[in-house]
Amino acid sequence: MNISVVVPLYNEEESLEELCSWIDKSITDKNLGPYEILLVDDGSTDGSWEQIVSLTSKAPNIKGIKFRRNYGKSAALNEGFIHAQGNVVITMDADLQDSPDEIPELYDMIQNQGFDLVSGWKKKRHDPIMKTIPSKFFNWVTRKMSGIKKLHDFNCGLKAYSNSLVKSVEVYGEMHRYMPVIAKQNGFIKIGEKVVEHHKRKHGKTKFGMERFINGFLDLLSIMFVTRFGQRPMHLFGTMGVFSFIGGFGVAGYLIWQKLYYISLKIKAPREVTEQPLFYLALVAVIVGSQMFLTGFLAELVSRNSSERNTYQIDNKIGF
Repeated sequence: MNISVVVPLYNEEESLEELCSWIDKSITDKNLGPYEILLVDDGSTDGSWEQIVSLTSKAPNIKGIKFRRNYGKSAALNEGFIHAQGNVVITMDADLQDSPDEIPELYDMIQNQGFDLVSGWKKKRHDPIMKTIPSKFFNWVTRKMSGIKKLHDFNCGLKAYSNSLVKSVEVYGEMHRYMPVIAKQNGFIKIGEKVVEHHKRKHGKTKFGMERFINGFLDLLSIMFVTRFGQRPMHLFGTMGVFSFIGGFGVAGYLIWQKLYYISLKIKAPREVTEQPLFYLALVAVIVGSQMFLTGFLAELVSRNSSERNTYQIDNKIGF
């Protein structure tokens, strides 16, 4: 199997037949070889599943997966990745805003140019300003935090992956937005970008609201923490705890030493130690530092007992 096209969908009944026909034309016109379309119904409440059943009866290379309820796009993508058999896996949305005409070039970039992941860039978007402005800010923050400076559009649904990549990662929550970040943290560093055509929505309405940016930012923090400190949480919490404890203890010690110094000189201190707000801030720092150190210690114990504590991404083996 050369290509697997994974399409997560929710209430996109009107678009599916046209989308599958468009995908078929784009792939067969370029003679890209055998392919499959995986339609993952994320608990649709319209006639999407009935439409998928009809399409699969007409074309054996179209396959359908139906969730019992709505789990989210990340869950749909993860299930599609599990079942994808193609050497190159391409994801796109079902609303016809992503163009299947981009598939041949995306396939070539993975198959022949050696990329692990190619992310689409909707340079010219047909979305309202309430989506485009927050999206630009969101992408800027992600670039800064992840260090992947070459990408302009992390959230584009049109992406291409090598099969080895999709079989090595797990997608959950809202983390489908950060597939390039997840790929990089798993050692897949050959990440590229391609300007793709973006169409106006023909049917229905968008399924995402402004809350996706808040959820997305929280998921970005989760990814950055898990990938960097998932197997060594003490390095993060312990370091912050030690600095907080030493800082607070040092300030409190200085205030007490100052009080004793005035006493030794038989000079009345301007204020008692317990009357100074700085003393209470120092106590808070000591308490917070102790708690963070204990948090790191407990997290380390949990990590040590995890069944995946020594699970690593191995690229190749020889001589075994």
